Amino acid sequence: MNPALETLALGRPCLWLNDRQGVTLPANSPPADLIADATARFARCEGLLAALFPELANQGGLVHSPLEDAAALRDDTWQGDARAGRWFIKRDDLLPVAGSIKARGGFHEVLSIAEDLAIEAGLIVADTPRTLLTQRPCRDLFERHALAVGSTGNLGLSIGVIGAALGFRTIVHMSVEAKEWKKERLRARGVDVVEHAGDYEAAVAAGRAQAAMTPNMHFVDDESSQRLFFGYSVAARELASQLEAAGCHVDCDHPLFVYIPCGVGGAPGGITFGLKAIFGDAVHCFFAEPCASPCMLLRLAAPENTGLSVYDIGLNNETAADGLAVGRASPLVAPLMSSQLAGVFTVDDERLFVELGRVKRRMDIELEPSAAAALHGPSLLLRSEPGMRYLATRGIDGTSATHVVWATGGSLVPDVERRQFQRLAELASVAADLAIEK
Repeated sequence: MNPALETLALGRPCLWLNDRQGVTLPANSPPADLIADATARFARCEGLLAALFPELANQGGLVHSPLEDAAALRDDTWQGDARAGRWFIKRDDLLPVAGSIKARGGFHEVLSIAEDLAIEAGLIVADTPRTLLTQRPCRDLFERHALAVGSTGNLGLSIGVIGAALGFRTIVHMSVEAKEWKKERLRARGVDVVEHAGDYEAAVAAGRAQAAMTPNMHFVDDESSQRLFFGYSVAARELASQLEAAGCHVDCDHPLFVYIPCGVGGAPGGITFGLKAIFGDAVHCFFAEPCASPCMLLRLAAPENTGLSVYDIGLNNETAADGLAVGRASPLVAPLMSSQLAGVFTVDDERLFVELGRVKRRMDIELEPSAAAALHGPSLLLRSEPGMRYLATRGIDGTSATHVVWATGGSLVPDVERRQFQRLAELASVAADLAIEK
């Protein structure tokens, strides 16, 4: 067996470094100018989004999350050591309406579908104010169409809330084991939730099959949608502007390290694609995956086995990070990340909860477990043997570096679930302390 696969099969935390980083993108890669198209779509739909969602009205319909200084988190372990550089948390957990990183991709896909349908029907033209999409006869048109998606939860929320708000019949296919509060939140918006035995992949397959047999039903394919991918990519320009405002210059002498939780790969892949288009070799992106569900790492470490699933190497795909519990990586994203990604690290559930508790104590930020997956990234890179080797071989001085951890969700989690997360975080912290003492 491939040595990397042998390590993964043990289900233990690891840091994998990508020796193909920097090779030429595949010939069939989507053009980077689609990032600009997605950015323009969001800009012309700001008035529409403000009209649809009161939560977005105060910011003019802008889908935007803050970048928060994380010096308190850095100093918790580095105690002011300058070699740790500057740390930030990108707060996509605070994105209005959908409450997760999936907002940009999901909104962009549905806005694209709505525009295409209205233009094809002759109801709008290129420069028509998009607020017209909320009015008759556009709404009559959308009510004759349906949207379907397979989701672990957060993409379903994103597609569901905007699809229902525009008038589409919206169906979200989910595992029976997906979070009940997410299902109830969707149903409260008028979304049909269809539950399936099996995991995320089974839910996607069911949604795809339903759409193929149903006229006027559009399937939002989390595994291969370019519209989702480029919707996520617009976050890169947003981050670049925020870093500039914070006085963080990014170039090869002042590198940027970004750590993003990864499920099927669409959201972190889109963000990475966008960041590489802006910063090139000056940005180093790492994905974080659960030890039980390292589907992207599996695909990148064994590119010759394109159909390989985490189940095939003996893993069970069971993790508290339910949003990352995916058995097989996106066939669209994996080939792109093969040349763009710096590496992937895996974390076990105990580490998820240790970090979840730490960011609550030091910064009063409450995340869901999936969103805590990347928090260990900076320390792992700066302190582990492979991480230090990565820096040394590139002549990178940590003092001049900026580290951004992407928080992907958590603001919509019900209070009872939050309290349970913090109880588990306390137990995990005690267990970790005891392990260190031994």
